Amino acid sequence: MHIHPLITDSQSLADLCARWSQSPFIAVDTEFMRENSYWPELCLIQIADETEAAAIDPMAAGMDLKPLLDLMTENEDVLKVFHAGGQDIEIVHNLTGKTPHPLFDTQIAAMALGQGDQVGYSNLVDSWLGITLDKGARFTDWSRRPLDKRQIEYAIGDVTHLATIFPRMLEKLRKTGRGGWLDQEMEKIADPSNYVTIPEEAWHRIKIPSRKPEVLGRLKALAAWREREAQNKNLPRGRIAKDETVADIAAHPPKVQSDLSKVRGLSSSWAGNDIGGRMMAALEASAPLTAAEMPARDDRKPGLGREGALVADLLKLLLKIRARDSGVAPRLLARTEELELLAAGRREGLAILEGWRFEQFGGDALAMVEGRLAFGVRGGKLVMTRTKTEETGDAQAVDLDADDAGWMHDSDHA
Repeated sequence: MHIHPLITDSQSLADLCARWSQSPFIAVDTEFMRENSYWPELCLIQIADETEAAAIDPMAAGMDLKPLLDLMTENEDVLKVFHAGGQDIEIVHNLTGKTPHPLFDTQIAAMALGQGDQVGYSNLVDSWLGITLDKGARFTDWSRRPLDKRQIEYAIGDVTHLATIFPRMLEKLRKTGRGGWLDQEMEKIADPSNYVTIPEEAWHRIKIPSRKPEVLGRLKALAAWREREAQNKNLPRGRIAKDETVADIAAHPPKVQSDLSKVRGLSSSWAGNDIGGRMMAALEASAPLTAAEMPARDDRKPGLGREGALVADLLKLLLKIRARDSGVAPRLLARTEELELLAAGRREGLAILEGWRFEQFGGDALAMVEGRLAFGVRGGKLVMTRTKTEETGDAQAVDLDADDAGWMHDSDHA
């Protein structure tokens, strides 16, 4: 593979993009800084296909990124390959209002191949290529210039390895028949709505014990205000006010601005400055949440009760066994909240009851909650049984043999 010197001019980038636009795929990674800003500061972009790779300096004077951004968001013939690409995709969305498409995330693909829920890039490279990565440049300040040769080589390695791994991973997915499983997952992460921050929704991220509509209304108003302040000043939201401070003010609102000097976590200057005034205005404009806006009492355990919680625990055990049998990460098969909804009686709108997930897990999960599948122990081994209903209506346990579903496991592995 040909490795180009650092790309610092628009014409060289345009020439590269013209060639990459003829490739079946490109591997993509970015280096950015966001410790001191709300918006991530793009510092380096690395791209590779099967024949050439380059690091591009977006901070170079006069650099025009349009050919690259068009390649990422407008060219439907080139697959964009990322590893755990959420933040990389966010950066492209911030610049264009669009997401890279079509795309492929090797971390999600690794889940379908049984490599764990969130395999890191270093582990991916080690498992597929037998290469131990040098992690010495992980804490580089990528915004500083000039970048030295070692830093650039480290950054480009992220995509050259990825460009080698992806075709091998794709071939294995085809052989196992699991490539189609990932289509829906890739479309989910490509959905632009994932990368749009709505200030009025920011309050959902803040933990607060109260369920009083007036308290939650103040929390909603304060969180939206903080989000806009952080965006306008390009500062991390925690630099404006920490979550616990916002929650405390929502629960115990100051009556006048001068009371802000007594609030833990705020500078005493807020008692008389403009930002303190804007916070007070947000508080005064707040309104109690309506009944429709109120969050469910416990979104993760929707009315399970004691028996339902036990059923959910059995479903989690079933998930572990099915994931092990199929060589798929449990998280790709089902989410905990889906199991709890199924245990609570929900049947509509659950991904585990559709498509390949139903075939691999959901069908058995449904059979279990409906009393058609059960666990048993025989000879020190965990055995799955289906129940056979007689004409009398009585249920009789029938062992599943290996040809039926492979349901026989050593209890040590359960």
